[in-house]
Amino acid sequence: MTYPEQPGPSAPQGGQPPQYPAPPAPPVAPAPAYSAPPVPVPPSPSYGAPDTPRPGGYTAPEAPQPGGYAAPQAVPYGSAPMPAYPAAQGPYAAPVPGKGLAIAGLILAFVIPLVGFILSLVARVKLKNANAPTGIAVAGIIIGLVFTVLGIIGVVVGGIALANVLSMCAQLGPGTWQVGGATYTCG
Repeated sequence: MTYPEQPGPSAPQGGQPPQYPAPPAPPVAPAPAYSAPPVPVPPSPSYGAPDTPRPGGYTAPEAPQPGGYAAPQAVPYGSAPMPAYPAAQGPYAAPVPGKGLAIAGLILAFVIPLVGFILSLVARVKLKNANAPTGIAVAGIIIGLVFTVLGIIGVVVGGIALANVLSMCAQLGPGTWQVGGATYTCG
C-alpha cells in the first residue's frame, strides 16, 4: 500500500526524518532580592515511627536530641510554623531589686524596729534607683522609726523608774514600806 504525497517539505533522501529546531526555553522568573534560609530536614527518628505527614501538613514530633532540644521541624510552604514552646499565659513582671528587702523591712519593723528601719532604708534606695514604687519601703521606714523612738522612750522611762525604786530602797532599807500610797518591797 502506498500513500499519496503529502503537501509540505519533502522528506530528505536517505530515510532520515527531518530535523526541526528545538522549541525556545520557557522564560525563567527573576531571582528574588532575598532568599529564605534553607530549612534543614530533620533526620528520621531512630525508633521507627512512621514519617507520614499529619493533617494540616505537620509531621510527627521528633525525639529530643541529646542536648535536650528538639530538632527543628520542616514546615510546608504557606502554613504557619508550630511554636517551639507553649505561649506565655500573660506577661510576667521582671523581679524588682529591693522589693524583697522592702517586705522584710516592713515585717521586721514590727518585731525588731531598728533592723526593719535600716532594711527599709536600703530597700527604698534600691527601689528608687530601679524606678519602682517605694510605698512598702516607706511604710517600713515610718513604722520602724516610730517603733524605734517608742522603744528608746520606753527604755529611758523604764530606766528612770528602776533608778527611782532603787534609790528609795536604799533610803528605806530592807522590808515592805508604804510611802505616799505606793508600796515598796526592798530586800
